[in-house]
Amino acid sequence: MCESRFALVVVDSATHLYRTDYCGRGELSARQMHLGRFLRSLMRMADEFGVAVVITNQMVAQVDGGMAMFNADPKKPIGGNIMAHASVTRLSLRKGRGNSRVCKIYDSPSLPESEAVFCIAQHGICDDAE
Repeated sequence: MCESRFALVVVDSATHLYRTDYCGRGELSARQMHLGRFLRSLMRMADEFGVAVVITNQMVAQVDGGMAMFNADPKKPIGGNIMAHASVTRLSLRKGRGNSRVCKIYDSPSLPESEAVFCIAQHGICDDAE
């Protein structure tokens, strides 16, 4: 990374391999410790080289009893507090009506919670026509 200038590092499905390599509650502690080390190394890389780091993650159905009844979107990101604390701004992407997509800011130190609707077209990302 020192020889050429990178501006963006993307980690797709950060928790996927951790979920397959560390199965069951017995390995939860080891999985979270290893995931924490990985996320800290990404944060150090971002600080040292001045790059933006984007991490995508899986969502899972929330099955913690009555709380799902009060939550309009009963899904939560995998990875627990380790993923939450390693992130500065957290976004949720979901499919909207038709070809539209919705990006929701749901955790940010500098931005209010809000949503933006957009479409992915042949010429790139554009405003939703509806």
